[in-house]
Order: sequence, then C-alpha cells, then structure tokens
Amino acid sequence: MVKGMVVAPQPEAVEAGLETLKSGGNVIDAAISAAFVQTAVDPQMCGIAGFGSMQIYMPNLGGHTSIDFHGRAPLAAYEGMWEHLIERECDDGFGYVLKGRVNEFGYKSLTTPLTLKAFDLAQKSFGKKSLGENMEAAIKYCLDGFLVRPRLHAFWNAPEQAGRMARISVINEFPATSKIYLTNSGNIPAIGDVLKNPDMGNLYKRIATEGIETFYTGEIAELISKDMEKNGGLLTQKDLAECKIVTSTPLCGSYHGFDVTTNQLPGGGLMILEMLNILENFNLKKMGHNSAEYIATVSEAMKLATIDKDKLMGDPGFISVPLKELSSKEYAKGKAQLILNGNKADVVRETGELPESKDTTHLVVADSEGNVVNLTHSLGSSSGVITEGLGFMYNNCMMVFDPRKGRRGSLVPGKARFSAMCPTMLLKDGEVKLALGAPGGTTITMGVLQGILNVVNFGMSANEAVSAPRFCVTSNTIELSNRIFRSVERQLQTLGYPTFRNAASYINPRVHAIRIGESGMDGGADPVGDGMWGEVEF
Repeated sequence: MVKGMVVAPQPEAVEAGLETLKSGGNVIDAAISAAFVQTAVDPQMCGIAGFGSMQIYMPNLGGHTSIDFHGRAPLAAYEGMWEHLIERECDDGFGYVLKGRVNEFGYKSLTTPLTLKAFDLAQKSFGKKSLGENMEAAIKYCLDGFLVRPRLHAFWNAPEQAGRMARISVINEFPATSKIYLTNSGNIPAIGDVLKNPDMGNLYKRIATEGIETFYTGEIAELISKDMEKNGGLLTQKDLAECKIVTSTPLCGSYHGFDVTTNQLPGGGLMILEMLNILENFNLKKMGHNSAEYIATVSEAMKLATIDKDKLMGDPGFISVPLKELSSKEYAKGKAQLILNGNKADVVRETGELPESKDTTHLVVADSEGNVVNLTHSLGSSSGVITEGLGFMYNNCMMVFDPRKGRRGSLVPGKARFSAMCPTMLLKDGEVKLALGAPGGTTITMGVLQGILNVVNFGMSANEAVSAPRFCVTSNTIELSNRIFRSVERQLQTLGYPTFRNAASYINPRVHAIRIGESGMDGGADPVGDGMWGEVEF
C-alpha cells in the first residue's frame, strides 16, 4: 500500500485531501481538493480569485515544475495613477494610506484572479481525477456550512494596524458580502457557528460542470465584467481572458549536501537561497539552537537578504534582477565575511515599500512513492468585494504597488509585485526529504528558513521544526517569540541589537512541513494556527 500525508492550517482541508487519496486520487488530486476546501472554509485567506505559487515533484510523470500565479495589475492601471491620492505614510513608515483606501479595499484594489486557472492547469497536467470531482468536498462545505474556527474569527476582529484597515471592513461594507458573513442581527458569526455560502457552492457546481472557461471567457466572466464596470473597477473582461500563469523549472541551489528547489521571482525563493548560502559558512549547530550567537548570525543573514530584496528583487519581466549573482555561493561568502567581521547590516527602505498581508494559506501533500505538492495561495488581505450571486471574494493585491512613478514597485499594467511566498523542497539523490512553506506575508521567508535550519542543522522532526521557538527579522529589530529566553534577549541587547518581544508563544508565519526519511513521513502544522496533519494508506 502507498502511504500519503496532507498538512494544512485547516482540519477540513487535511481531511478532504486524505479522502481524495483513499478514493483513488494522487497527490495533485489531494492537493487540489484540499485547496478548494481551503477557499470554502478560509474564504478571506484564499480563493479562486487569488494568487499563489505551487511546486510539484512527480518524478514518475517526469514532473518537477513550479506553477506561479501572481496577481498582476489590470490593463487599465497606469504608473502614478494614485500618486495624487496619498494622504500620509503608514504608521510603520512603509507605504501610504490613500484617499478612500482605493488600493486596499473595494473594486479598484483587485489584480487579475489566477488561482482557478492554476488549479485547473495542475489538475490537467498531473491529476488522475477531474477538476469537478476534486471540487466536491468544497461544494459540500459551501452548501452545508462549516464551523467558524478561532483563526477565522480572529481575522474578522483584527484592529487597524500600522495604518491598514481593520479587517471587519472586509465583510460589512458591501451588501453582497455582508449577507454571507454577517448574522441576521448584523454581527459576525461566533466561534463554532456554522457559516454557509450557497452562492459560492452553486458557482463551484457550475464550474465543475462547465469548466473554468465560464469564469474566464464565458457567462461568469460577463457577470464579473459588468459588476466591475458598474462599480468603477479596473478589472475588465479582457483581463480575465488574457491573464496568464507562469510555469517554469524551480530555482535551484544547495545547502549542506541537499539540493534546494524553490520558486522563481517574483516569489521569495531567491531570498531563501541567499540566506542558506550565507549561513552555510557558519557552524550553526556548534553555536546552539536559539543562542544569542545563533540568533544574531541568522538575523544578519535575514537582514542582508532583506536589503537585497528591497533594492534588487521584483518582477523580472519589468525590472532587471542580478539573479545569478544573488544566488551564488561566492556572493554569499562575501556577505558571510561581513558578519564574521562584526558588521551589522542596516535595513533602510525607501518609503513606499509595503508589507505583504499575512492572510494567506498553505498546504503540503506527499506520498511514499516520492510525489510531493507544495502550495501557497492567498487573497492578500482580501478586497471585501463579492459579485452578487457568485459568493467568492476577490484579492486586493493592488495595495502592494508603490503609488509613485519611477519606483521599482510602481504600478504598470500586467506587472506583479514581489511576494515572500516560497514553497520549498530539499532533495537528496533525487528524492524529496523535506517540503515546507507558510502563510505570513513578509515573514514567510524567515519562518521557512528556520524550518530548514531546524531539520538540517539540528535534526528536528517536521513537527519539532515548525513548533520550535522562533524569531523574525524584516527590519533592524529582532522580533522574538515569548518562548525565547529573556537571558538570550539581554545578550542580544548587549551586542547592540534592538529587540521586540512578542507576547505570543507562537508567531507568524504559520509554517507547515512534511519530512520524509527512511522510516517514513512525519508532518508538522504550526501551532499558531488551527491546522493539523494526517496520514492514510491507499
């Protein structure tokens, strides 16, 4: 018998993936089934009108590919179109609040919806079942309802932070949205309440029967286009018909005898390779896990990669990126020498660099025959917009573009912004040994990095690797989870590092992983979320 494992932040998605394996599906079928369920039970974290990155390793089918489906600016957008709407800087100094929040909320905040197209391509290329068969579990959750989990409830209650809107606005501003997500008394559902979305369920049934063409070029596309035109949206029927996903070979590197494969730009894989290359020059195990020396060294690698990301990385279709140099061992050796010399990197961003939303999701599926699917997908922080009768919410990825002209991240039609999404695999002798990824915005790369270090340098299981006390660096300040010793924090401060102690024991990103060894597979779902892993024979 073949064994299969599914890891995800939602128990419903894990169960759907396992049931798909038991009913004759392969890892792609399980991943697509689980991902559709995620869109049903985490409908502001991800959806068919979203974006993402998927790495597929199916050697028996000759497949090792990345499917990257980043949201792109609509054709009606143009550089500098919102520069005159700038009201103030965000409280964290990165990005701007625009008049009317047009980049963050509502009909102008949408980029091209590519998730459905990506799922369909993966299904047709590698799956055994039909797309419709793998939508059945999601349809059932839409029609029969699902329990509101603590993580979803916390999303609705999140206050305004750093100038970003309070997330309750996602569900209470538009009638088509509030009718789904507010109770008859006008309140958000409580934890444990059952939430139904029959409009999305009926749409999914239609897509399952007619195929995705109805969404991109058929009657559903017409409904979407009319809704956008009526409400001043930028997305048009031409955007739907012409939007494209990108398939490519993964970005490759190595770390301590493992082959590392991750996603191409504008995803965050290049940051993963750069940080691993830098840290390969140090004996991290000898330093001790989460010692002051260890945290300082890894933090410097995080800062150096962040500086390069801010200055040099982005959509390679629109800007020139020195990919070969940034991914090279020699370049990393020079960066490591800076750390050895005692230099402290200084993360100074040009104003306008926007943090990425943490409201994303991830899943990993693997089987004992060596097949693995590693998928991150998102709606950003979601636009709040639902076309009447269709049930699904659109992304709001226009918020991550720079509203000013002449900037690396400026708005250009068809352009995507850098995303920290980085589904990553480690292989040895052609076999996957570790697959992991995370939701968590700009913190994703930092969590995935530590997951890799925990397994490779410290021999942890997948569960230990994603559960271990973690820190995060996206600026000059080291954020520490509350389980990192205060004595270590004092040592870091003595070394000249500013620190911030998070009150939570587990912090973003929510890393999920499967490790594959001689004794089989083991999984890990980050305790910061609601997730789990499960295994089945089929």
